[in-house]
Amino acid sequence: MEPILLEGGTIRTLDPAAPTVDRLAIADGRIVAEPAPGSRRVDLQGRCVLPGLNDAHVHFPTWSLAQHQVRLDGVHSLAEAVGRVADGLPAKDWLRGIGWRDADWTEPPSRAALDAIAPDTPVILTSKDYHSLWLNSPALAHAGGDLDAPGGVVERDAAGEPTGILRENAAWRFRDRYAAPSMDEMLDACRAGLGIAASRGVTAIHDKDGWLGSLELFQRLRDSGELTMRVWQSIPAERLPHLRELGLRSGFGDDLLRAGYLKVFMDGTLGSATALLLDGSGVELTSSERLAEIVREAAAAGWPVGVHAIGDAANRAALDAFEATASEWRPLGLRQRIEHAQLLDAADLARFAAIGVAASVQFTHAPSDRDLADRVWEGHSGAYAYRSLHEAGARLANGSDAPVEELDPLMGIVAAVLRTLDERPAWRPEQALTVETALRATCVEPVWLAHDEDRRGTLTPGKLADLVVLDRDPVTCPEDGLPHLTVDATLVGGQVAHVSQPSIPGIDSGS
Repeated sequence: MEPILLEGGTIRTLDPAAPTVDRLAIADGRIVAEPAPGSRRVDLQGRCVLPGLNDAHVHFPTWSLAQHQVRLDGVHSLAEAVGRVADGLPAKDWLRGIGWRDADWTEPPSRAALDAIAPDTPVILTSKDYHSLWLNSPALAHAGGDLDAPGGVVERDAAGEPTGILRENAAWRFRDRYAAPSMDEMLDACRAGLGIAASRGVTAIHDKDGWLGSLELFQRLRDSGELTMRVWQSIPAERLPHLRELGLRSGFGDDLLRAGYLKVFMDGTLGSATALLLDGSGVELTSSERLAEIVREAAAAGWPVGVHAIGDAANRAALDAFEATASEWRPLGLRQRIEHAQLLDAADLARFAAIGVAASVQFTHAPSDRDLADRVWEGHSGAYAYRSLHEAGARLANGSDAPVEELDPLMGIVAAVLRTLDERPAWRPEQALTVETALRATCVEPVWLAHDEDRRGTLTPGKLADLVVLDRDPVTCPEDGLPHLTVDATLVGGQVAHVSQPSIPGIDSGS
């Protein structure tokens, strides 16, 4: 690997000791203090270099598969949704779709509506929040009537027949038993997905598809030399006994792929009306007492826990469990996290920092969910309160929750700073973050959660050369220019994972 020297632009290290430097030398995949003899000079021509972008919450295989599925984002009626599904016919086997949200539909989704256009092809449509399925009769037939699951919802009509809507554990159980994609399907989809992610500056992810066999999937891609980002992999908490039997602890793996943390669900979601709220509404998937047991068992086996919590009651219950068990996990240096933290009671804001639990949030959820949140949560001031969390001292790590939102960290930064992604004014602008804070949440804090801060996250000598080259500096450009930032190059360990065309002179696919 030929050594290179980047100069002629803005180089933001995100290291408080030296926030910007005039040049950046890379040799043998790492940043070095001085250019190696014979380094190839790269003139940035005014561009900006940042540490590589992370996505701290992504269902990568599912998102990759969704690139080739029927997209139902933004549909506003049953008829419009069914029309898009009809456009996807015929299908070889299952017809899959994703992204529907029926909160503003005048007619609810039903199997009958899908049966009318697909009487013989099984149709499975995943909701935008990933917590509900919409199925037709041929799809439901695969289960032979076996649809119920503890912590799940099977919607039924007046005659007691399934309407085709499954929520929470009932949806996941059906998906896992009857409609899981094959490993070959996932491999093909992820090969394409890796290219898209690299084009968006992504050098590392925290993957949430452990239930789907992601660890094996990423191993295969790594072994074939196709894995072009670093992966911190979640594993379902119910598999802890097997991990303990094998003696596997958090961090097992190599420079590209490591098993990282256990995943637990406290409640449902806003979109499926299953988030657990302090008013008593919603669905409890895990109690605070049970989570405390899981955290203790995980700590004894060397694993941190990432807990899905949407509603204010779910977040309080999760914080209570982490606080009750802190004496067991804190001395071990385990880095615990709550995923989403979308609705918080004011009394719980300061508890994240006090207990030592990171808030793994998704900045794009705020502008995406604004109308639904205002309607369902009636202006609750604790909704998507990212600035309040930050000012209370919480560590914020930003992800996308793709395919719920799009895997695009720059879009997340825009959402954090502008609190809008369309022509409308900012939603709750008092919760906006600075560009610098959004960058730390995207480049630095996810690396800390992965126990990797000694190797990456800032552009300082000795660190891995994981970086992104943008067409302009996000810190100094006007705010209305943030939505127009583009990725000109992405490097992982000094290797070019993506370069735009025309390429930057001196950086090409052979670097």
